[in-house]
Amino acid sequence: MKKLDDIDHVAIQVDDIKKSLNWYLKKFKCEEIYSDDTWAFIKFHNIKLALVTNTEHPPHFAILDNDLNTKDKKVVKHRDGSYSKYSKDLDGNFLEFIKYKK
Repeated sequence: MKKLDDIDHVAIQVDDIKKSLNWYLKKFKCEEIYSDDTWAFIKFHNIKLALVTNTEHPPHFAILDNDLNTKDKKVVKHRDGSYSKYSKDLDGNFLEFIKYKK
């Protein structure tokens, strides 16, 4: 099995996507990559942060996996064109393996 080593983003749950997005954009040197009513994606210099609602995504961190099999039944396509699959570590923390369209 190939070892993966690039963390793509961390996702935290927030109560209000728009309010939280605006707060982060005002407080930090980051930029908005994508947002809608259910999640937002922002980029800092060294990592991306996803703001998610508890009904859409679990809190997690995502690992870049360019070899992700997009035909796997557990893989989903997101609105931004990326593909991902969730898994859990030994302690029950959510991991997302993500692949972006080229």
